[in-house]
Amino acid sequence: MNPRLLPLVALPLALAACTPAKQDGIDPEGKAFDRVAPDEVVTLLGTEPFWNLRIQGGAGVWTTPDNQPGTTLPLKRFPGNGGLGFTGSLDGKALTATLTPGTCSDGMSDRRFPFVATIALGGETFEGCGYTTSQPFSGDKAP
Repeated sequence: MNPRLLPLVALPLALAACTPAKQDGIDPEGKAFDRVAPDEVVTLLGTEPFWNLRIQGGAGVWTTPDNQPGTTLPLKRFPGNGGLGFTGSLDGKALTATLTPGTCSDGMSDRRFPFVATIALGGETFEGCGYTTSQPFSGDKAP
């Protein structure tokens, strides 16, 4: 993919957290999403391939099966109307993560998550689920 086109690919994902839609958490008056406090830990995760992004404060840790210790990266947080977004760079690739309200299943466990997660990373898109300190998943802690 042409590196100059990457912002055009990532932008729709970032705007998804900012675009009004028929979802839980959308404020009809257009107020910024405020259901996740700035001091909460946010966890986004997915399967096939397995990945995890744990965000605390202004930093995230990206983990995959090939990188169990994870890679720490600075992230900028921005609330939209319909969710929360984070932007940064991982190994020289642009990363945009969005967290939007909605019941989600990881497809491999009986867990239910309160958020849908989407990650755009260097031309790839990862879809999964998310939860926070105050809004945890339900189901087995270790399925």
